[in-house]
Amino acid sequence: MMSKNPHTPTSAERQLVQLHSTIGTPQDVIADLVGVDPKTLRKHYRQELDHAAAQANAVVGGALFNKAKGGDTTAMIFWMKTRAGWKETTKLEGAGDNGEHIVTFKTVYE
Repeated sequence: MMSKNPHTPTSAERQLVQLHSTIGTPQDVIADLVGVDPKTLRKHYRQELDHAAAQANAVVGGALFNKAKGGDTTAMIFWMKTRAGWKETTKLEGAGDNGEHIVTFKTVYE
């Protein structure tokens, strides 16, 4: 059954959908907040729903990148592990002079 008054998104509703989609609010909840059914939400707010996560990742990623460039060691390490494939491994090495097993742990950054 078709509604007598078709939905026309307002700027405020678009901002609301954008915000909630960015932070991961489920679409059913967003639809309820806007006062439409989920199908109508997807029809009229497709761009906001599709692009919100990518835009949020770009903002957060940019902030992380700037912290790493600024010398934040934690941000540098995180970036290198997640973007450059670095990893920390713990290796067990060694045997004694008599062949006895010597336990040596070291952390290796690859």
